[in-house]
Amino acid sequence: MGSFGIQHWLIVLVVVMLLFGRGRISDVMGEFAKGIKSFKKGMADDDQAAEAAKAAPRPVEHQPSEPASVSPVARDTKTG
Repeated sequence: MGSFGIQHWLIVLVVVMLLFGRGRISDVMGEFAKGIKSFKKGMADDDQAAEAAKAAPRPVEHQPSEPASVSPVARDTKTG
């Protein structure tokens, strides 16, 4: 009783065909296929971009550091 038999699936198919018609179903399936192809192409583009980023070394930005001759401020300590 929990699963559908072949008769149930045939009735569902007939109802779907009556509601949407043969042309509408093929249009929907065509758009679905285009979406899958677009998704796969996007995934391939992402993979290629990631490989290119790994292969190309990033330039190191030179930031001048403080001169080494700068000394910390000396504390005045007076003993009293």
